[in-house]
Amino acid sequence: MKTICFYFQIHQPFRLKRYRFFDIGNDHYYYDDFSNEEIIRRIAEKCYIPANRTILDMIKSSGGKFKVAFSISGTAIEQMEIYAPEVIDSFKELAATGNVEFLAETYSHSLASLADKEEFKDQIRMHKEKIHSLFGVTPKVFRNTELIYSDTISEWVYKAGFKGMITEGAKHVLGWKSPNYLYTSKVQPLLKLLLKNDRFSEDISDRFNNYAWNEYPLTADKFISWIAETPPEQQIINLFMNYEVLGSYHPAESGIFDFFKALPRFAAEKEIGFILPSEAFNLLKPVDSISVPYPMSWVDEERDCSAWLGNLLQQEAFTKLKEIVERVRLCEDRRIRQDWNYLQSSDHFYYMSTKHMGGGVFSPYDNPYEAFNNYMNVLSDFILRVEAQYPTSIENEELNSLLTTIKNQGLEIESLKKELDKFKKNETVTEVKKGKK
Repeated sequence: MKTICFYFQIHQPFRLKRYRFFDIGNDHYYYDDFSNEEIIRRIAEKCYIPANRTILDMIKSSGGKFKVAFSISGTAIEQMEIYAPEVIDSFKELAATGNVEFLAETYSHSLASLADKEEFKDQIRMHKEKIHSLFGVTPKVFRNTELIYSDTISEWVYKAGFKGMITEGAKHVLGWKSPNYLYTSKVQPLLKLLLKNDRFSEDISDRFNNYAWNEYPLTADKFISWIAETPPEQQIINLFMNYEVLGSYHPAESGIFDFFKALPRFAAEKEIGFILPSEAFNLLKPVDSISVPYPMSWVDEERDCSAWLGNLLQQEAFTKLKEIVERVRLCEDRRIRQDWNYLQSSDHFYYMSTKHMGGGVFSPYDNPYEAFNNYMNVLSDFILRVEAQYPTSIENEELNSLLTTIKNQGLEIESLKKELDKFKKNETVTEVKKGKK
């Protein structure tokens, strides 16, 4: 039986306010609260709430046959909790059906997998804990930021405890192979992979509302018939896209919600089912392995990472961020740790891209150079705060050793205090007994 695996990405960064050079050292709050609230509430109204309602109806009307997976970044969840808690409630309602799977990812939708193994692991841990605290489930499947994947990343993901991962079905990687099968990592055969079907995914995400498309309008019966016409031996069609496709990228008046509602009915007529990523990894057998020596993603025609690290501005900003990772890791200051997470969001680097100038990129800046200057001003202040606690005059290894010594001394002092309190208590009891005699 042919199956469809639906996966949606949900992410919102904490956008930065206009932060000038003269703010460095004087203003330690970096975020545009007004913009962050306005954007997430608008998207919640147009997309998250009506889309969740639509999917809940699809699950119920299909008798539980429709299934879907989500990956929600930690920064998106935090903004939902602050500005749109009703969205969290609607996701809890979806989770209760048992037909929705939440995937693990980097907490801040970061590029940590391209820079630092320990930071990557730490963000995965944070995200898993957040998902479990909200929805009572522990993610079993991993998806990296913007589906970024490489052989090295596959090893890291497997060692982080995952047996399955979803990523891009890039043509330069697959060659003649089809994305409609289960694969494994070439360097870590125990890690199974689901690959995005670009054509069918982008028929919905990119072309649904395109009047110039020769297949416009796209209807549910037409779409399902295309899937049914794929070779019978092909196991699974992976439809991966941003959740904002429903109601935001394609507004309600385009018919996008009606299109989705009709999918289960026409799929049933063609004997096509729906499956969750974890179910696919358990039920299907891999047909081959894929090798990806250089990181790929699902962005742009190149399907690489140049959207975030393709020019000197982005590389400079990313290098400066990486330079302080070890010091931040030692830090226990809650505000510094929080800012560290927010500043890692890949969006900040995407806004610096010169590939998309004039291309309608969703950026709060007028141009990439403004994005770079603003981010570097913020990062400069953040570095000053980190260095105030952990001076650069002390090497990282020496600093770590000193902090370990201080921590151990603190534990020893605490232990001695407990012994002293116990001794004083015994002395008091002895004196009382003597007094009674």
